[in-house]
Amino acid sequence: MRTGIILLAAGGSTRLGRLKQLLEYQGKSLLYRAAETALASKSRPVIVVLGSSAEACAAVLQDLPVHIVVNEGWKEGLASSIRAGLAELEKEQTTVEAVILSVADQPQLTATLLDSLIEHHNTTGKKIVAAQYAGVSGPPALFCASLFRQLKTLRGDEGARRVLQANPDTVGLVPFPEGSLDVDTSEDFEKLRNSS
Repeated sequence: MRTGIILLAAGGSTRLGRLKQLLEYQGKSLLYRAAETALASKSRPVIVVLGSSAEACAAVLQDLPVHIVVNEGWKEGLASSIRAGLAELEKEQTTVEAVILSVADQPQLTATLLDSLIEHHNTTGKKIVAAQYAGVSGPPALFCASLFRQLKTLRGDEGARRVLQANPDTVGLVPFPEGSLDVDTSEDFEKLRNSS
């Protein structure tokens, strides 16, 4: 199954107070690590949606073969970045049967986990396959092309969780306990650095 990845990295990191995409962890920025992880998976193309400080973020990625799209409306929230990523995917004129929505602030994400979302879909036929951690389901999550229209209706700061909730019978889950450690605050970043 041909699957693309949309890496959502447009936010302004208001809770952190500085741009989390450019925070360094083990010698690489969180954004670079996330893009590198996506590229190590079986999915293509890898589309990175930037917004806040797009120029600085794009500079970090210049040596990676990713498709960068700048979401000028990033202040609207996450939904606008999902729409921008899907629009870029369609513009690339690549026929994909599914897309994985991923984020830049899960530094312990691996290519193996991304590929396991596809494998779970292939095995079960589920139209949505989400990662599961800390009692919730969330990104990274795979959505079959038949759900792209629903993803495009999202507005404001709501992510794809509404689409998961609207289609409970079609959701498969892949355990990703490390996903509970994402970087939203300075405390999260300290916890991350102390965990390595």
